[in-house]
Amino acid sequence: MALATMKVAVFSDVQGILPALEVVVEDILRWEPDLVAMNGDLVNRGPRNLACLQLFQEQQRRHGWLPVKGNHEEYVLHCRHPPEEPIEAEMRQFADWTYRQMGDAALTMAEWPDHLTFSGPGSDAWVHVTHGSLLGNRRGISASLGDDRLNGALPEGIDLFVTAHTHKPLKRQFEGIRILNVGSVGSPFDGDVRASYGRLIFDGLAWHAEIVRLAYDRERAERDFHESGFLEQGGPLAKIIHAEWRRAELLMPLWKGAFQEAVLQGRLGLEEAVGRFLALHQGKNPAG
Repeated sequence: MALATMKVAVFSDVQGILPALEVVVEDILRWEPDLVAMNGDLVNRGPRNLACLQLFQEQQRRHGWLPVKGNHEEYVLHCRHPPEEPIEAEMRQFADWTYRQMGDAALTMAEWPDHLTFSGPGSDAWVHVTHGSLLGNRRGISASLGDDRLNGALPEGIDLFVTAHTHKPLKRQFEGIRILNVGSVGSPFDGDVRASYGRLIFDGLAWHAEIVRLAYDRERAERDFHESGFLEQGGPLAKIIHAEWRRAELLMPLWKGAFQEAVLQGRLGLEEAVGRFLALHQGKNPAG
């Protein structure tokens, strides 16, 4: 008697980069999985958020793809409410721009769940999918995160934990649980500009996982950043987000560590702080 098998695709962190999402969608459809999960951060930090949501919703209707909410869906939904301070308004301009672009369509994201679980057919080999971890959707799992900081981050009794948020693909283990970080479709931070997503295969006994990397039209994505109004209307921090995308490198925490406190205390303007930061990093060649 043949063992029942199952194929699952999981992708995350599209961040409004439509050409990257289109390539990943095409590749997933060719692979013909039994289940597809979008693991959060479909939108925000990029130029084509409404179009990305619409493309995902088309796959929901046609193929039953499932969403999981990420921290950027929450951030965009938070922009329904006015900022409490002028500095908050300035620092969240890129998210407010995303919310204006999406309009009422953004409200559909409020219904997305934070977690998704499923098992291999006829088995107790459970998979848990969430954007970050049980500690929160901003608490992703990276290679540098020590095991001592994983206590309470994973559910018990599962075979495979699928996470995202860090924009860096990863495979590791913790107390017998295998961990897969599927990386980022739209804005990887591991120095490789190609989109990434995860493929899970249940062979009848256990789950096996792999990362797929795909090239996409980055010239078109670059035009989207400029033609959409994201860079012009998204505020100073949009420039750092764009630099992160171009270099496939995490920069925002570096800016926060060096300049954010001075900005919040009013000792330095946000525009000037971003300009100084980018000037310090302008000698670094972008990845693409």
